[in-house]
Amino acid sequence: MSETVIREVAKDVWTFSRPFARFGLFPVGGRSTAVKMQNGSVWLLASTTPDTETKAKLEELGPVQYIIGADAVHHMFLSDFKKAYPEAKVIAPKAAIERVEDKTLKFDGVWGSDPAGTKYGFEDDVQHCYFSGFKNKDVAFFHPASKTMIQADLLFNLPPTEQYSKSSSSGRVPLIGSFGPFSWIHSKFASSMGEDNEAMKRDVRTVANWDFERIIPCHGDVIESRAQDAWKAAYKSYLS
Repeated sequence: MSETVIREVAKDVWTFSRPFARFGLFPVGGRSTAVKMQNGSVWLLASTTPDTETKAKLEELGPVQYIIGADAVHHMFLSDFKKAYPEAKVIAPKAAIERVEDKTLKFDGVWGSDPAGTKYGFEDDVQHCYFSGFKNKDVAFFHPASKTMIQADLLFNLPPTEQYSKSSSSGRVPLIGSFGPFSWIHSKFASSMGEDNEAMKRDVRTVANWDFERIIPCHGDVIESRAQDAWKAAYKSYLS
């Protein structure tokens, strides 16, 4: 039986949640997120395997037009999704492109190389903010229609209960237990991942000014309440 949990978290926003252990040891979970755009096609943050169930739901939603890599380390399945949806455009940070194993994979947009303010064609549905000063070169996304922020490694909400709900594992993180945006350890993590303080202040404030009520992380449970507070708590060192 598939371990993928597929859920519509808001109108036209679907998540694909699966077990995933960092270094094979620490259960952090994995999640892809699909947004059905106004033109009927699909924008996909691709961070889990395109298994049969995932592809069936995506094909039900509409043609996949964009395959998104969210940061330097969320690149494992970009090539697999491109093979499944060859007409889709692949867009990712430069740091992810440098690490991707499939060197034949062609990219249609590159955060970190393209000029600031570059438009990729999905901005009427999904806004984006590239964190050039963050170690993993993450991109945060905002879907105004559902007031949802989507991101990979900028914010965690562990344990990954939903992502392990079809697994024999509890998904509890050894030694840590929980690692959420309101914990002191998360604010320390956020500070430690910043490589350019001014760039971080700029981009953290850009996201803080988005009108979101929900945060979909790649790792951990979806934040359905106090989402703005969660972001500001995790990144308080850049907002003071």
